[in-house]
Amino acid sequence: MGNKRIEVVSESMFYTLMAFLHGEYSGAEIASMVEKLTKGRVRLGPATIYTILGRFEEDQILMETRTEGRKRIYRITDKGVQMYHDEHDRLVQCLADAATWEEESK
Repeated sequence: MGNKRIEVVSESMFYTLMAFLHGEYSGAEIASMVEKLTKGRVRLGPATIYTILGRFEEDQILMETRTEGRKRIYRITDKGVQMYHDEHDRLVQCLADAATWEEESK
């Protein structure tokens, strides 16, 4: 992972950030929440969610708040909240651009 900054937010990363806006959770809880929210369309397997959590923790997007046995609990940082809002705004703009393009193509 090193010093490489996250430049592209994947769909899995976006849903992970979104879930953390509502509280502190473990990786398994986030995976379950995302699967429920997307009605099974997005499934975060253990390798995916724990890779995302490790990267987000390293980049100070999330921080570990406590452990419960083997379970690590995380919360989103201010940097993570900003990252979520930036990506949200980018996606909204993409949809607006698509709507404009479709309308102009008629």
